[in-house]
Amino acid sequence: MKKINFALKQARMEKRMPAWILAHRVGLYPQRFSLIEQGRLLPEIELQRKIAKELGKTLEELFQK
Repeated sequence: MKKINFALKQARMEKRMPAWILAHRVGLYPQRFSLIEQGRLLPEIELQRKIAKELGKTLEELFQK
């Protein structure tokens, strides 16, 4: 899952968005979002869609293995 977490973190950093803000916008606690970004937790598809939408990316760009 390293590729996934790298793409997610890179997309977030391109937007210059702190992790806690993105977490809040998609309805997560920052600690849970951190687990996703670290590749320790794969979110359900609906949450993947919310994250991708907030970052202006497609699901494939962020979550394809």
